[in-house]
Amino acid sequence: MTAMEAKKIRLTKEKETYLHTLYGKALDAAVEKPILGDHFAADAVAHIDFDFRELKLPNGGEITLPLRALHFDQWTRAFIAANPECTVLHLGCGLDTRVYRIDPGPQVRWFDVDFPDVIALRKQLYPERDGYHQIDSSVTDLTWLDAIPGATPVFVVGEGLVMYLREQDGIALFRRITEQFPSGQIAFDGYSSGMVNMLSRFATIRGWKIELVWGINDPHDLEKQVPKLHLVENVPFLAMPSLLSRRSKNAFSQAMNGVMIALPFYRKLVRHLRYAFP
Repeated sequence: MTAMEAKKIRLTKEKETYLHTLYGKALDAAVEKPILGDHFAADAVAHIDFDFRELKLPNGGEITLPLRALHFDQWTRAFIAANPECTVLHLGCGLDTRVYRIDPGPQVRWFDVDFPDVIALRKQLYPERDGYHQIDSSVTDLTWLDAIPGATPVFVVGEGLVMYLREQDGIALFRRITEQFPSGQIAFDGYSSGMVNMLSRFATIRGWKIELVWGINDPHDLEKQVPKLHLVENVPFLAMPSLLSRRSKNAFSQAMNGVMIALPFYRKLVRHLRYAFP
């Protein structure tokens, strides 16, 4: 059943937390010059029985969320172009529509992994497609990897995930992946410990039931903990030119953004990290 064929889907209160990133992308899809242009997200929002105006979307979320997704889409596309026969593991996929946006070729095995209630909701919203599989499991319960062949290069994307994992669980996950596959890349957004603490306090104030726990201050530390990994790209997200141009609405905000990105601690708050192995 596709979203176009489905009736309105009613959500329980607990599942509303899945909607923030989806709604940010849907808002972007509605503007004249979208960043991501994710009409799959817009279609999903149209088929969910919920007043999205009630969502407390983070300030600027209609810009930051699609820009973040676009950057990880670009990394995913580049890997697939270089490795047409490969495996993609989209960890903590939520309601993201990356597999439909990228539309990979027939030699790509794509696995979306998230909790059972998330996967159940996805199956109500999105259609099946060749080479596409959905796994209803916590990403840290490593038994889900037992059923995935490890013969091809793998691209692992963990957008909006790692900061929610306990460090020891994340390390175990990455080690297992580097042992199971002959080569590949792992990409995710890493928060500094300062960012984790700040957002955790903010979530408490706003009444959000989220817990951020893993802060990464030095991306090279992961190389020491998972010896097969080496860092190939470290992008300060808050200093990305595409983000700054969208957020600089006038001369004052442009000047303030210029001051902030010159500060080392600010550039380290949120980083898009890409590692390769072997």
